[in-house]
Amino acid sequence: MESLGKDLLRKIKNASLWGDKAHAIYSPPYRPVLSYEEILAKQPRFAAVNILLYLKDNQWYFPLMLRTENENDRHSGQISLPGGSQDPTDIDFAHTAKRETAEEIGIEEHYVKIIREISPIYIPPSNFYVHSFISFTKKNPSFTLQASEALELIEFPVSTILQMEETPKLMTLPTSRGVEVPTIEFNGYKVWGATAMILSEFRQLLKNL
Repeated sequence: MESLGKDLLRKIKNASLWGDKAHAIYSPPYRPVLSYEEILAKQPRFAAVNILLYLKDNQWYFPLMLRTENENDRHSGQISLPGGSQDPTDIDFAHTAKRETAEEIGIEEHYVKIIREISPIYIPPSNFYVHSFISFTKKNPSFTLQASEALELIEFPVSTILQMEETPKLMTLPTSRGVEVPTIEFNGYKVWGATAMILSEFRQLLKNL
């Protein structure tokens, strides 16, 4: 693969997607494989998440969030991408991704430029069907966390994504039902579930630029 340079954003826009094949690499073993029709039959809630690229010290990064503990949120305490539920006022899922990014990590919507959508993913425990986007913002953005949603911001290097294993490490985590799940480790943080599955597709996209 060519080195990640200034034309990274253009290459991402034109890259092919791996979809379910990439998701499966980091899928928890108990996750069911459902058709689109079977997912819709469950009347899922819709949401969007955002891989927000930015340059810092001449390297590409994107933010992840350690979610605030909340007994009403099945994904609280986990690491996620910025994002959330579609609002009736959102004009499309890209708008949802941008609005939630602004609310959760403080990057105003007009500074977020969508590059493309990647493959959607269904999350059985919360019955969410999530649309995933790749976007970018200005260099060295200033983050402001929404305390009710995000406890900590993690600046994740794109170069680390490229080092993800084809055969991921299996780990039993406090939030993984006592089951070993494929896990991404970075500076003591452990990323798994839907977030790891989305990043797995992002990794495959980058590898094939």
